[in-house]
Amino acid sequence: MSVLRGKKILLGITAGIAAYKTASLVRLFIKLGAEVKVIMTPASKDFITPLTLSTLSKNPVYSTFYDKEDENELWNNHVDLGLWADYMLIAPATANTLSKMANGTCNNLLLATYLSAKCPVYFAPAMDLDMYKHSSTKESLDKLQSFRNVMIPATSGELASGLVGEGRMAEPQDIVSFIEKDVLSKLPLKGKKILITAGPTYEAIDPVRFIGNYSSGKMGFAIAKTAANLGAEVFLISGPSHQQIQHSLVKRIDVVSADEMYEAAHQYYNEVDIAILSAAVADYKPKNIASQKIKKKDVALEIKLSPTKDILASLGKIKQHQFLVGFALETNNELENAKKKLKKKNLDAIVLNSLQDKGAGFATDTNKITIIDKNLNQKSFKLKSKVAVAKDIINEIVNKINA
Repeated sequence: MSVLRGKKILLGITAGIAAYKTASLVRLFIKLGAEVKVIMTPASKDFITPLTLSTLSKNPVYSTFYDKEDENELWNNHVDLGLWADYMLIAPATANTLSKMANGTCNNLLLATYLSAKCPVYFAPAMDLDMYKHSSTKESLDKLQSFRNVMIPATSGELASGLVGEGRMAEPQDIVSFIEKDVLSKLPLKGKKILITAGPTYEAIDPVRFIGNYSSGKMGFAIAKTAANLGAEVFLISGPSHQQIQHSLVKRIDVVSADEMYEAAHQYYNEVDIAILSAAVADYKPKNIASQKIKKKDVALEIKLSPTKDILASLGKIKQHQFLVGFALETNNELENAKKKLKKKNLDAIVLNSLQDKGAGFATDTNKITIIDKNLNQKSFKLKSKVAVAKDIINEIVNKINA
């Protein structure tokens, strides 16, 4: 899955012959799962039509602050557009527009939006050879890069003038690949490997019955997706769960019992940098598993239970370089019990959630957590969606390992 999936991309198009390539550019972004909005300079409409781009992007195309011929036309807010985007790309970026960007000239909607953007900005120069080599253009390119805008270098080839040389806008596929690689290289977990456990475990009583719990796996799966979106290679060990995840950086390992989860966790633990054990592992399992379905009788049924292996404690004992995070779901004496677990199991941090908090716990879409580190510093968060909670957890871990 592309790192651009689910991202909002604002494409600015200026008046160069290479504007015809932007139809392919929009289509490539859409195919990768990105959402695209387009801003055109008025003169760029001479090279490609707004109708083509709005059809491909499935969004209106913006060109002016408002339509003077339509008295009911709303103001196109450049600030809102700039805040909407996760990434802004200006392609083609002509010498004229590059100069205006570099010097803060703001005489159209595209330039106003550029100056308002809070997101990373990429630009792909496109012009004839002599223009590209001109000292003023070089000055603009250097200045924009000093602003931390990212240049997608022009290539050499046949130009519109018939000359052959530098100034040709990079091809759409190369632009997309450049942005993907650049985004990936800057992700805070790039190069890190993370082990995550999620969901419940089922401990068999007989072929049709088991001991389990209400865990859905939502929290663990949200953490896995968040970590992968930040560049980590994720080993997601999941007990029985209906949750789904599709990400090129996530390897899902399905298990059923606590013993199977124990074996899988130990298999991958040595090669990871971070381990987050969010699974609700059964503490006990039947001592003897019936080979046939146990028939119902009128007398009480007694099942002898034995403790399961403590996955978290076992990893804490052999911990070397790993940053180990556990979870504590408590119903009383929450902080005290979580701190004891943190120390006893040799953790670097523990995530506490309490069943006393409304909206927290199993099978909900929300959670309310407190994160406690090994120095017993604690940070509490408000009730949030589990997706937002996952981001809080990963952000805290990133801060700790980079401290």
